[in-house]
Amino acid sequence: MNVSTANVTVVIEYRDSFAKAVTKNVIVVVLSISINYINAGLIQTFCKHQIFNMNPRYILFIHLVVNDMIQVTLTVMLFIISYTIYKINVSVCCVFILLALFTTENTPLNLACMAVECYIAICFPLRHVQICTVKRTLMLIGLIWVTSLLSVLPDLFITLAMQPLDFFHSRVFCLRETTFPNPHILKKRDITYIVYLVIVWMVIFYTYFRILFTAQTASKDAKKARNTIILHGFQVLLCMAIYVEPLLKQALYEWFPKNYSDSLFACYIIAQMLPRSISSIIYGIRDKTFRRYLKRNLFCKVSRQ
Repeated sequence: MNVSTANVTVVIEYRDSFAKAVTKNVIVVVLSISINYINAGLIQTFCKHQIFNMNPRYILFIHLVVNDMIQVTLTVMLFIISYTIYKINVSVCCVFILLALFTTENTPLNLACMAVECYIAICFPLRHVQICTVKRTLMLIGLIWVTSLLSVLPDLFITLAMQPLDFFHSRVFCLRETTFPNPHILKKRDITYIVYLVIVWMVIFYTYFRILFTAQTASKDAKKARNTIILHGFQVLLCMAIYVEPLLKQALYEWFPKNYSDSLFACYIIAQMLPRSISSIIYGIRDKTFRRYLKRNLFCKVSRQ
C-alpha cells in the first residue's frame, strides 16, 4: 500500500474519537491564531516605518512572514475540513492544494535568498548597497514565485490532460495525492524535492562557512550573521521535513498502523506549524532594530486602550 492510499485508509479505519478530534483541532487553531497574530504585528510594524521598506533584508523577511501566514491559514483550513466536511469537491481542493504548495516551496527558497543577502552584507559590505537594491529584491521575490509556479503547475496540467472531466466534479479527501493522482506526478515531486534540498543546503553551507571565515578576523556583526545563518539552517531543516514527509508517512504507517492518525498529526505540527512559528523569533524579535519599532507599536496600542 502506498502512502496516499494509507492516508485515506487510516481516516476511514482509525477515525479519532470525538474528544481526540476536538483536542487536535483546538491545538491547531490556537497555534495558527498565535502565529498569525504575531506575524500580523510584524507586518504592521514593517508597513508603518519606511526604514524597513527600503531595506532588502526586511523586505525578504516580510515576504517570508506573509508567505507563512498564507501557508498556515490554508493548511489549518484543510486540517479542519478533514475532520468536519471530510470530502470536498476536487476543483475546490485543487485551489487549496496549489496555494499551499506554492507557499510551502517558497519558504526554503526565501531562506536561501536571505542567507545570500546576509553573506553579501558581511563579505562585501562596500558593494552591498549596489548589489542588494529594493528593485532587485522585488525581482528576486518574483523569481521565487515563478520557480514555485513552474514546479507545481505541471501537476495541474498533467491532471487536466489525464483525468476525465467528471473527476473534477467528484469529491475526495483533500490531499495532494488524491487531487493529483497520476503516479508520474509523485515521481516529479520526489525529484523536485531532492533538487530543492541540494540547492538550498549548498547555499546555506557556502554562506555559513564564508561568514564563519570572515567572523574569525572581523567584526561583531559578522559573528551575529554567522549565528543568523545557523538559525536559517535550523529553519530550513524543519522546512525540509516536508520534503521527506511522504517517506516518513509510509514508514510510520508500516511501524504504527493503529496510531497512524496520531503520527500524521505529529508530522503536521513538526513539518508545517513549527517552521512558521520561529520566523518571527529569528528576525522580528531577535533583530534589535525591528524589535525596537515593534515595542513602540505595542506600547502605542496599550496606551490607546
